[in-house]
Amino acid sequence: MRKTKEEKILSALFIVPSIVLVLVFVYGFIAWTGWVSLTNWRDVFPDFTYVGLRNYIELFQNLRFQIDFKNILVFTVLFLFSCIVIGLFLAILLDRKIRFENVFRSLYLFPMAVSFIVTGVVWRWLLNPGTEATGPIGINMILEQIGLGFLKSRWYTDPNIGIKAVVIAAVWQMSGYVMAMYLAGIRGIPNELSEAAQVDGASIWQIYRYVVLPLLRPITLGAVIILTHISLKIFDLVVSMTGAGIGFSCDVPALFMYDTTFRGNFFAQGAGIATILLISIAILIIPYLRYSLKTGG
Repeated sequence: MRKTKEEKILSALFIVPSIVLVLVFVYGFIAWTGWVSLTNWRDVFPDFTYVGLRNYIELFQNLRFQIDFKNILVFTVLFLFSCIVIGLFLAILLDRKIRFENVFRSLYLFPMAVSFIVTGVVWRWLLNPGTEATGPIGINMILEQIGLGFLKSRWYTDPNIGIKAVVIAAVWQMSGYVMAMYLAGIRGIPNELSEAAQVDGASIWQIYRYVVLPLLRPITLGAVIILTHISLKIFDLVVSMTGAGIGFSCDVPALFMYDTTFRGNFFAQGAGIATILLISIAILIIPYLRYSLKTGG
């Protein structure tokens, strides 16, 4: 049935408040943050003197920001690779119709029910290396008790490991989510394709390699976009687990932004960091959205 003119107007009136709120509290604040990043606001009291790109130039010359940029690249690469490999492996394992599949699927998905704050607190204890007074605790204690004491590590208290220890906690939480995405994709592939490959003499490995994996490329792309988005703006996990770390070895741009803005009161520089993060995420998300619209995905 075609809508009458009154029904169309009424439908539009229902969504107008949402549009106004989004324009003001999302895009309005984004524009405001971008403007603040171009000003001289460096104290509790606002100073909207226009300084152009000075804050951005100072940021890229800042040693902490340079370390943060390196940390977030390392975190993103390790986080993406580990989650995708582990998630795909778990999905293939569950697809083989193993016993107690529902139990294992629930166990793998359980970390998703926990916030990054809780994950950070738990893994802060698990990866605590202990002291001479307390002896090894957490994972180090387990390694010592099972005769693998040579694998003990200082974890996040070691500047050479630093952000890599945070990756462990992040992968624990998100690999189950990737597993669910891949499992849904695998279960959506028609059985006829696998059966035809088996008739042609393909092994299980060849079926997954040449039939299943190529059809999972859209799932992989979606997983990469989601995980990269999470990694670029990671904050709560780092705050609750390690903080900035020794020599900023665990520091990330979002934590630097928080310290700069709300502890140092350098609001213009904090807005600059936020704008850089927004642009980084937009560079990733916008092409994906255009691709999805073109392919109807």
